[in-house]
Parts: sequence; C-alpha cells; structure tokens
Amino acid sequence: MSDTSVTYLERTLTTHLPRGLAEAAICVLKIGWAALFGIMILCAIIFTRVIWQDHWALARYDALVVFAVVTQAIFIWRKLETLEEAKVILIFHISGTLMEIFKLSQGSWDYPDQGILEVGGVPLFSGFMYASVGSFIARSIRIFRMEFAPYPPFWITFILAAAIYVNFYTLHYTYDIRWILFAATLVLFLRTRIWFFIAKTPRWIPLPLGAFLSAILLWIAENVGTFTQTWTYAAQGDIGFVDASKFGSWYLLLYVSFVTVSLVVRDAMSPHPVSPREVD
Repeated sequence: MSDTSVTYLERTLTTHLPRGLAEAAICVLKIGWAALFGIMILCAIIFTRVIWQDHWALARYDALVVFAVVTQAIFIWRKLETLEEAKVILIFHISGTLMEIFKLSQGSWDYPDQGILEVGGVPLFSGFMYASVGSFIARSIRIFRMEFAPYPPFWITFILAAAIYVNFYTLHYTYDIRWILFAATLVLFLRTRIWFFIAKTPRWIPLPLGAFLSAILLWIAENVGTFTQTWTYAAQGDIGFVDASKFGSWYLLLYVSFVTVSLVVRDAMSPHPVSPREVD
C-alpha cells in the first residue's frame, strides 16, 4: 500500500458513500495511514508478548529493535517518509532515548525484561516509540495537506519546546513548571488553526485541540505497553492503567516533537491567517 493507494480509496469512498459518512471513513483511514509506523510497533509489542519464549536465543526487546530498524528502513525505501523527515525524526529518537535513560535512573518507570541492544538499561526500541510520534506528525502534515496559521515566530516555539524538554529533567530537582508550560502552549498556539483536507473541503481545528486529541491516542498506546508488561510504572495500580499525569506529559512532548518536525515543513506554517481553497 502507498500514498497513491490511499488517494484511490479516498476517491472511491467519496464516489460511493454519502458525503458525511465518506469524510468520516476517509478521516479514519488517513489517521491510520499517518500513524502506520506507530501502529506497526504496537502490533509488534502485542504479538511478541503473546508468542515470545524466555528460552529463545533472541530476546524479545532485541527482536523489537530489529523489527523497528527494518520497518524504518522500509519506510524510507518506499518513500513513506522523506529522507529529510527521517533525519528530524532521528533527532527526536535520540532525545527520547536520552530522556529514557535519565528517567529510568530516577525510577520513573522500568523495563522488566532483558536484552543486549540497550543503553543505560534502556532497550533501543524505546527510542522508536518517540520516533513514531515524529513520524505521525510529519506524515499527517503531508497526508492531510495541513497548513498552520497564524503560526507564532519560530524562535518562540523553539524556546517553548526547549523549556518543555528541560523540565522533564529538572522537575526531579526543583519545581515542576508543567502547569506554566500548559498555559504557555495555549497562549502561544490558541489562535493557530490546523487547516487540513479530509476530502476536497478544507477543515480546521485549534492546534491545542489537535495536540489534546493526539495525546489521547498516545495515552492509549502507553496502556498497550503497560498491559503487555513491555514497560511498567511503579504507581500504576492494580488495574494497570497509566496514570493520568502521563497524558499531560505526552501533551507537552507532542509540542517538542511538532516543533522539531517544523524544521522540515516550514512551508506549512504561515504567520498570517489563511483559508485554503477547496481542491479538485
């Protein structure tokens, strides 16, 4: 399947279904296609949890690393991600892995299994979970033909992203300023609309709402990881649901990923309000 195949399905659904139902189906299809990398990683996590045996020569965590590397290579080979997108996603992969190492040392969470392909006790596949967020954002911008307007000055967004990232470290030693950062995302981006195309007609939502909805998907993905005991949180509780505070963490991390991806999609950001025209 390719982006061209998605376009063909989009045209087919538009032709054979009522407009509202067609747009709903196309929206789900495009979101799933944009999130393909993350979905494949989650499927691999579930599948390996079900079938893996402790006595096998290859550890489960190491198998996930191999799967993630091969999947990333296929994405680039099949041009599901551009090389420029992949470079930026790599940055988020590295920064995510560094934060994992630090958080693991602080006892924020744990990886109960063992593997060879790890750094500082962190299995290397974990970085691909962060990379999948960058992949989702980059592919969504392209697949939905997104435009962001009015977009704040880039330098301010970089300062916000840096402050969010640094706070994940400093909160262990000083005051956690996440509530200030939550407010900052609203002040900075509340006027910013995400213009996107489900079909021919442009639609829009406020950027913070888009981040909120995306954080819900990531919180669900977090629960997949904990229910399969791929990683665990000490304060998780008997039911196993990830604490709601992690939802807020992902909401903030989305801005770090988004600002990072903006390095290669600046044409999609406009400092002035825009209203894209309906397309053929």
